[in-house]
Amino acid sequence: MISSIFEKTKPVNFIILLVFLFLFYWSVQFYLFDYTFTDIKMVPSIVVLTILLFSVFVVDFVVKRNKLTSTNSFAILFFTLLFVVFPETLGDSNAVFTSFFLLLAMRRLLSIKSLKNIKLKIFDAGLWICISSVFYEWAILYLLLVFAAIYIYDPKNIRNWLVLLSVGFCFFMILYSVLVIMNETSFIKTHYAFVINYDAIFPIKWWSSLKFSIYALLNMALAFSTFIHLGKSGMGKVIIMRLIALSFIIGLVVNVLVTSENTNAVMITFFPSVIFIVNYLESIKKPKFLELILISSIVVPILVFVTKL
Repeated sequence: MISSIFEKTKPVNFIILLVFLFLFYWSVQFYLFDYTFTDIKMVPSIVVLTILLFSVFVVDFVVKRNKLTSTNSFAILFFTLLFVVFPETLGDSNAVFTSFFLLLAMRRLLSIKSLKNIKLKIFDAGLWICISSVFYEWAILYLLLVFAAIYIYDPKNIRNWLVLLSVGFCFFMILYSVLVIMNETSFIKTHYAFVINYDAIFPIKWWSSLKFSIYALLNMALAFSTFIHLGKSGMGKVIIMRLIALSFIIGLVVNVLVTSENTNAVMITFFPSVIFIVNYLESIKKPKFLELILISSIVVPILVFVTKL
């Protein structure tokens, strides 16, 4: 039943998931974090929720445009379900904005495979990553994805590499101009300090979280399975999956390095995780087994969330 609903892309699928995510967001705010109406700043919360809901459309667009999965709605389904698995991340507005801008960057990076307007796409991707670093400074590490994409698709054109210099200059000038207007020029020095809190990292903090450890290991296993099944699909899709796998690894590193209080950056790994999950599901040939996995994926996280309340 579940598979029959989400095996195809239908408008009703978006309606179901957006309504669920809308209700779930407010449930987390009021019941998990124990906020009251007086505690919540409505305008910022509505902005965050709007970005969150729009991210679902961006995920669907990137997946369909680059044919990362078959024509189904499993990607947006599991993107939504991951918020149920990690509801704490909805309390971190910086994670929502960082994840959204990284999705926009990934959209441009994956489109480089067409070998058209490469320099423009590199510039756009680099700029979106720089913007995401305004919320998490360590998100700047995602520029490694841009370097990897250039190296894979067009490394001999020196102008592609020089584009990143123009990205850095353009971003700095825009950011500095905005900060001057706001009289907050000290933000650059304090925010981009890139301080590593070794006491918080060792022992690595996410090893102390059983849920995150299982999540990371499961995705590594799914990634391995995906590369095995894509061995006969041609190098084109394998290369894209390498970029997505690198994105997931960088996301794990950022999660380790972000040691500030009240932060939960796991959301930035949701997109690559979704790709691995859906590619695994599409390799399942037994409909009943697929249905069982889908039902379990929906029921178990919701039950865990309810019991946590």
